[in-house]
Amino acid sequence: MKLLAQLKTWGMFWALAFTAMTALADSARYCPSFLGVPGAQAPLHRGEITLSPYTHHWSHSPEHKPVVLLALDETLPGNRFCGVSFFSNSFGQPSVYVYAGQQFNGLLGSPKMFVKVTAGILYGYVAPYENKVPLNHNGFSPALIPSLGYKINTQDSVQMKILGNAGLMFSWGRLF
Repeated sequence: MKLLAQLKTWGMFWALAFTAMTALADSARYCPSFLGVPGAQAPLHRGEITLSPYTHHWSHSPEHKPVVLLALDETLPGNRFCGVSFFSNSFGQPSVYVYAGQQFNGLLGSPKMFVKVTAGILYGYVAPYENKVPLNHNGFSPALIPSLGYKINTQDSVQMKILGNAGLMFSWGRLF
């Protein structure tokens, strides 16, 4: 029974991952129409890849596992972006987050500091951890994730994502 539940979780993960990657591959068609951006000019960078090797939890639990994340964003006009992230959640479950977001540059008058906000659908918190994220229904839940970032140079940045009352995720991003 446990094996069947695990196969179902992985099946949902890969189905959602495939759908998200297909949408991103044709982002000129999906992301701008999703955000209501009609045929805008080409951005300076096409997108960003983000890696997160570490997440700090506000409270310790012996159930917590290391969280590792890989995300791919598509740059859109007006400092907007859309993307998908694949990660192992705090309980070791394969998870995916499909989102759209906005970046605000020049935080506190510093051209190197920025804030990002994403909103989207999260999948992966399933039994017995379905109550660890709000509004979860069959593993799917809405998410809103703010982050604070610092541009190291024109292509690289470090970011700190605020994961509600769960913790902080530290990541590195590279524009391409």
